[in-house]
Amino acid sequence: MTRIAVVGAHGKVGQLVLRLAVERADEAIGVIRNPEYIPELEQLGAEAQIVDIESATAEELAQAFVGADAVVFSAGAGGDSGPARKRTVDYGGSVLTAEAARIAGVKRVVQVSAIGVDEPLGDDVEEGWAAYVEAKREADEQLRATDLDWTIIRPGGLLDEPATGSVQLAERTERGSISRADVAAVVLAAIDDERTIGKQWELIAGERTIAEAIDAALAD
Repeated sequence: MTRIAVVGAHGKVGQLVLRLAVERADEAIGVIRNPEYIPELEQLGAEAQIVDIESATAEELAQAFVGADAVVFSAGAGGDSGPARKRTVDYGGSVLTAEAARIAGVKRVVQVSAIGVDEPLGDDVEEGWAAYVEAKREADEQLRATDLDWTIIRPGGLLDEPATGSVQLAERTERGSISRADVAAVVLAAIDDERTIGKQWELIAGERTIAEAIDAALAD
């Protein structure tokens, strides 16, 4: 049994990670900022921890991670939030999570990022999108610089569709989409497979099973 803490647990990917973790008999901890979401997490079978990653200290967040075997960062400010919150949630929350994991003694961290964020931005890019891309890019850079056992998953366009179990993983893929359910399944597969430590992969729908896709990405 693995004890997994998910930051951004009320998000769509975060909830799916919790659900899948519980279904396979893992212990799931959902880190959320709004106490109103506690019943939803408990209905999934997860334990809720209330921490606002925009105002908490690393030591406070670390308390939610005590006893965890792995931490998943899947928080995001959302598409209708301004540039400032992209910075405090998508970047600041990631950095805080990594530091909190270190304090709590949790080495394994899987981060859900976004496809293509290393690509240059054009001068005509909308301010909010530019802030999002920069936050994700710099969050990944900061995580890669730690001594944690990290894996970074960069999914393409996210779809609210059932899992297919058929994906493509690579350092670079063409632009594409992927169901959130498949993203959640890949996150858990990465936690299980120590060979994914230190890997950063883009993720879209494909023709391989998740296990096959990981094997292929490792062989590239």
